[in-house]
Amino acid sequence: MKHVKMNSNRYAWETMQVGVRNMSFSEMLKKYFNNHAETGEKHWDTSLRTHYYKTSKDKALATLENFFSNSTDFEVKAISAEHGEMSVVSKKGKKVFVVATVIMVRPYHTAIDFSVTTESLLPFDFGYSTKLINQLYTQVNRELPLIKDKHM
Repeated sequence: MKHVKMNSNRYAWETMQVGVRNMSFSEMLKKYFNNHAETGEKHWDTSLRTHYYKTSKDKALATLENFFSNSTDFEVKAISAEHGEMSVVSKKGKKVFVVATVIMVRPYHTAIDFSVTTESLLPFDFGYSTKLINQLYTQVNRELPLIKDKHM
């Protein structure tokens, strides 16, 4: 918070929130009434922002491959180490298609993004895709050192 002096010698408190804003109604609808979610550098939903890890591209890709291969919930369909991409489908529960993208920004500064599409009878999944991305990031955060400040 920042203390600001007003013109009439009154004081007011002004909240300084850099890059933070409230979710608009249309964004909230899009989040829950859509069957697709993906992460991005400047995503309006902070939980869907790209995560950066202090690791190499190969180690990050190997960590993802190990997690998905040993999971009873997912099956790895394809891996392109050259492009840093992996496609995965769910084995049980809701039918889900996941694309994980790994990009090394600079040495030991690697970005991991997810794109999740849920198949259902309805054209929306009530936020399931977003929830799955958050679960995947939680798992990766256990395995790899997360970089909190992306400009490190």
